Amino acid sequence: MISVRRVMQAIPLALAALALAGSSLAAEKLAPAKAKLDAAALAGRIDQAIQAQQDAAKVKPSPVADDAEFLRRVYLDITGVIPTADQAAAFLDSKEPNKRAKLIDQLLADPHYGRHLADIWQGLLLPRNSDNRRLSTEPFAKWLEEGFNKNKTWDKLVSDLLTATGSQEENGAITFFVINPTPDKMTDQVCKLFLGVQLQCAQCHNHPFTSWKQTEYWAMAQFFMKVRSDRNAKQAAKQGVSPTVVEGDGRRGKAAQLPESAKMVPAKFLQGDQPKLNSKEPYRPVLAKWMTAPENPYFARAMVNRMWGQFFGRGFVNPIDNMHDGNPPSHPELLQELSAQFAANGFDLKYLVRAICNSQTYQRSSKPYAGNESDSVLYSHMALKVLSPEQLFDSLSEVAGAPEKGRANGRRAPQGKNGPVGPRNQFVAFFQLEEGADPTEYQAGIPQALRLMNSGEFFNRANQFLTQTIRAGQSSAQICERLYLATLCRRPTAEESQKLTAYVQKNGGDKKAYSDVLWALLNTSEFTLNH
Repeated sequence: MISVRRVMQAIPLALAALALAGSSLAAEKLAPAKAKLDAAALAGRIDQAIQAQQDAAKVKPSPVADDAEFLRRVYLDITGVIPTADQAAAFLDSKEPNKRAKLIDQLLADPHYGRHLADIWQGLLLPRNSDNRRLSTEPFAKWLEEGFNKNKTWDKLVSDLLTATGSQEENGAITFFVINPTPDKMTDQVCKLFLGVQLQCAQCHNHPFTSWKQTEYWAMAQFFMKVRSDRNAKQAAKQGVSPTVVEGDGRRGKAAQLPESAKMVPAKFLQGDQPKLNSKEPYRPVLAKWMTAPENPYFARAMVNRMWGQFFGRGFVNPIDNMHDGNPPSHPELLQELSAQFAANGFDLKYLVRAICNSQTYQRSSKPYAGNESDSVLYSHMALKVLSPEQLFDSLSEVAGAPEKGRANGRRAPQGKNGPVGPRNQFVAFFQLEEGADPTEYQAGIPQALRLMNSGEFFNRANQFLTQTIRAGQSSAQICERLYLATLCRRPTAEESQKLTAYVQKNGGDKKAYSDVLWALLNTSEFTLNH
C-alpha cells in the first residue's frame, strides 16, 4: 500500500502552501460567519472546498455511493445500528428524489441518535481503571442520551457538565468529576475533549513541541481546585451510595490531591485573559462561560474537527485532539467556515450532522477510483471504518434479536466483582479498542474473530428470525434476499443469489441451510465494517 506521505508528495507545492495558510491555531478569537447558512447551503460549501483541493491535486473523486451503501453508512454513523430488512427494502425501493435528505432527518429524530452519541462520549469522558471500574455509569449515560436526543446545544451541554453539582442520582453529569477526581485529570480531559488541546504534556514542564507552558497548564487547573466529592468512585461502588460533588470552601469532602509538579498560579484562560475570581464563589461557571462563547478560539473548532473525524474516519487535524500550529489542518478554510457556522447556528449538533451527511463528500462511495486509491487526506472516497463494539453488538442484535433482558436493560449495567454485567457490556469489554485507536485500522485479533465465528449467543437467538423469514410459498432466492437485506442492507447480486440458492437446495433447503448462509453473512468483512 502506498503511504500517505507519498500521496502528500504528489500534491503540488501551491496546495501545500494553501494548507498552511490561515492554519494558525493560536488563541485568536474565532472570526464570526459572514452570513448564516442553513444546512443545505453549508453542505454545498463543504463540497466546493473539498473539490477545490482535489482539483488542485489532480485527484479524481469516486462517484456518489449507491443507495444501499449510503443507507447502511448513514444508519451506522447517526444511530449506531444497521436498519432492519424492511427498512432497507423500503428505502431501496423508494423513488422519492430527496429520500436521502429525508432519511437523514428521520435518523436525527430517532432515539438511537442520542444513544449512539452517549456511547461515544461516555467512552471519551470516563476513562475506566481499577479504581472506578465498578462505579455505575448508567446515570451519566442517561444524562448524555437525553441531552443529545433533546438536541441540547453543545455549549449548553458542556456548560452543564462543567458546572455540575449534586448527587449522582440527582445529576448524572457529576459522574465526570467522580471518575476524574483531581484538578489535573479534569484539566487533561476538558482541554483535550472540548478545546482539542493535549495540554497534559505541559503538566510537569513546558511542552517540548508546542508553545504550551507549564504555568498555562496549572492556570487552567486552578478552575477545578475547589471541586470536592464526598467519596471516591471505589468507595461509592463498595458502599452502594450515590457520590455527591460540590464546589465550595472544602468543608465537605477531602481536598484534592495534587502531583508534585503542581504550581499555585492565578487562574487564567488558555492563552487568554486572567479573570477576576471571587474566592467565595464557584470558579467553574467562569471557565464554562469563556469556553463556550461563540468567539472562543478553540471550542467550536474542536467539536467540528471531532465530528468530522467521527463521520470520515479522520479529522481535518489529526490526531483529532492535538490541534496546534505545528499540526496544521488539511483544509484550513473549510475548518474555519464550519466552525463559524456551527457557532452562528447556536452550536446545534444536529445542524452540523445534517450539513455533513447531506454533502456529496460524505455520500461518496468507499470504492476507490483509479488514481485515488491511496488518498486519505483529500476525501476523494469514503474511508472504511471499523464498527465500534457497541455498533457491532447492536447490529448483531438487530438481526438476531435482543438478549433476554432486552437491549435497553443490557446497555450500561454496573460493573460486578468479576467484570462487566450484562451481555452488551461483556461484549463491549471483550472487543474494546485501545484509547485513541484509529477507526480506519482493524485491530481486533484472533480471539475476537473466533468469538464472532463461534458465537452461540447470537445464532441461538436468530432461530426466531429465521423461522419468520422462511415463509411458506417463498422461493430460496427470496429468502436469501431477505437475509442479505437484514445483514448487509442490500440485495444479493445475480451471481451471489445463484450460488446461495444452489447451496441451500443442495443441503436440503431447511432452516439449517439458511442458518449457514446467515452465519456466513454475519462473519463477512462487509458486515463488520462501515463502508
